[in-house]
Amino acid sequence: MSQPFRIPTVPAADVELPEEVSKLYDLAYNLWWTWSPKAWRLFAHIDRWAWEKYRNPVEMLLNVTASDWQSLIASDSFMSEFRDTVADFEDYMGERNGTWYDSQGPQEPIAYFSMEYGLHQSLAIYSGGLGVLSGDHNKSASDLGLPLVAVGLLYRCGYFRQTIDPEGRQQHFYPEYDFSRLPLRLAAGQTRREVRVTVPLADREVTVRVWVAQVGRVPLLLLDTDVPENPTALRPITNNLYVRGREMRLVQETVLGLGGVAALAALGISPGVWHVNEGHCALLQLERLRRLEKDGVGPLREALTELARNTVFTTHTPVPAGNETFDRGLARRYLEPFDGLFGMTTEDLLDLGQSGRVGDDAFNLTALGLRTSGYANAVSRLNAEVTNDMWRHLRRAGDQSEVEIRPITNGVHAPTWVGREMRDVLRRHLGETWQDRLLQEPAVAEVALRELSDATLWRARQAQKERLVHFARSRWREQLARHGCAPAELDGVSDRLDRETLLIGFARRFATYKRARLIFRDLERLRALLWHRERPVTLLFAGKAHPADIPGQRLIEEIFRLGQSPEFRGRVFFLEDYDMRVGQNLVQGTDVWLNTPRRPMEASGTSGQKAAMNGVPNLSILDGWWPEGWDGSNGWAIDSGAVGGSDEENDARDATALYATLEEVAERYYDRTAEGYSPRWLAMVRNSIATVSAQFSSDRMVRDYAVEAYLPALRARIDSPVS
Repeated sequence: MSQPFRIPTVPAADVELPEEVSKLYDLAYNLWWTWSPKAWRLFAHIDRWAWEKYRNPVEMLLNVTASDWQSLIASDSFMSEFRDTVADFEDYMGERNGTWYDSQGPQEPIAYFSMEYGLHQSLAIYSGGLGVLSGDHNKSASDLGLPLVAVGLLYRCGYFRQTIDPEGRQQHFYPEYDFSRLPLRLAAGQTRREVRVTVPLADREVTVRVWVAQVGRVPLLLLDTDVPENPTALRPITNNLYVRGREMRLVQETVLGLGGVAALAALGISPGVWHVNEGHCALLQLERLRRLEKDGVGPLREALTELARNTVFTTHTPVPAGNETFDRGLARRYLEPFDGLFGMTTEDLLDLGQSGRVGDDAFNLTALGLRTSGYANAVSRLNAEVTNDMWRHLRRAGDQSEVEIRPITNGVHAPTWVGREMRDVLRRHLGETWQDRLLQEPAVAEVALRELSDATLWRARQAQKERLVHFARSRWREQLARHGCAPAELDGVSDRLDRETLLIGFARRFATYKRARLIFRDLERLRALLWHRERPVTLLFAGKAHPADIPGQRLIEEIFRLGQSPEFRGRVFFLEDYDMRVGQNLVQGTDVWLNTPRRPMEASGTSGQKAAMNGVPNLSILDGWWPEGWDGSNGWAIDSGAVGGSDEENDARDATALYATLEEVAERYYDRTAEGYSPRWLAMVRNSIATVSAQFSSDRMVRDYAVEAYLPALRARIDSPVS
């Protein structure tokens, strides 16, 4: 039976708790609480105001007074709730109940590397889709019992926080987080002293401290260079996620790759499989090669074969900016410490990262990852077709076999993203083990979900929409108050968003290929749709553009200004500071989820999956995961039939198709009976939940990784051990 990793830690803060509730400590420091409604209710019971403000139990517990504890311990209801929640947590973490992975075979550790992790908004070490996908991967690995240990960087200032000024311009600020007030502890060695590792950086070394964020059964090791041992020039390496400077980005990725391998070794963890999630992490392969040479594995061909045999590499995007490349001269400086490895020169090492395209001599981390992995995958079927076309010419290092990129379509962690009312519906119709049934009995679960009544669905959908409306009004009012709007205007916010109007959500990174502006291409036609007397529509936007992405920032400014203009005021809203909490409210509460990327640039996309599980039908271009998910009964495909042509021509055709489909969407939504809802609409809602919940869960995704990639690699190592 698989057992959770038990990495020794030392506390970073003094959380003093009465003996009667001392088990709150382990509960607060395990991010299991991020997907446990019982834990949320328990923490809210301790201090509702602090929980609403921080959504962080460590921050909250640090401020509870002795007299508060006395009152809580004297409360029968609180202590009953406490014991019930702790029992659930201990049962989850214990060995009394088997997990899916227990019966699968080898129990060797699986190392998972990613540049960012979206686990909860209080731990701001993510920017968007890649990070949230990594967080969901960890959570499902925990639920399924995989012996996974994850590695990333701990960013002192995280990704930027966003505000929008009165002119619609995105403003960036970087708060400095106090790690001692977050659910983090310091990793310790056998002597119970903090773990430190060193990483070579060109002609110097940097010292790295290792923190642990426990994600259920999965430990996430987070590397931190902001330590006193480092000179001031090296301490900020892990300050910010996705810095602009190319050399600092390379330095960060060197720390992640080399430092992550060293941290695992320092903790006595010897992975049987290494999962390199995107090219950001691919430099770990050089450190692994160095250690293979030290262990006497050779010659070079054998070492490269061994390296590839237990490496899984995931590529996420065909967009050039998503495939990390560096000037060859810059990369040379950071690869020189490996000169002579297995007789290779620095130039030989640089060649491992060559794209193979004529005239391109940049050092490409995606190419390095693909060349040195035995299993490579993309994140949807369409994405696999596109990336295979991109990299078909590439050959693996060592045996020179062709690189084949297989599809494992992304999924999302339902307990994290499904709203409480819809979660209650799933529990009532599938039982307390609804998550397991979605994984193990998907056909049975789909039949049960298709039997949901209209009244049940409508009540759940309206309750979640009401919560979004309340949240959005509050955020919008704060935004306008900061802009200096008068009290009368702030009062008017309550009239602008309501539960009865069809509400369409669009929230994602504001990269230009995602075409946030597509719906605004014909303003006259859009105005008629939004202000229709009988079938009005409201658009709710959220998202960030990278500080270096000026075109993306201009898109935000344009949409914000349109929302402030007389012709769209009250029908177009832009919510600032998009994060996981904003995302959860949007995917749970909107009526329709809009997605308009320029095909085939969307690798997968997961926000639409989260929305669909909440009964929010997708209205999307057939890109990413949607060609696999759409069946005609569970949402709408924006299909203009465009083949070839310029971006401008395709945008025009897609916009025309979008407007026509929007008219159909609104007509169905407002086709209501005397009960106050549309049976035709709720049929779409029901089918959305039934067809997406099992097929696009991260449980299914992680199981696919285990069956198709992790377990074959582990068994190959057992059958053919390195001499």
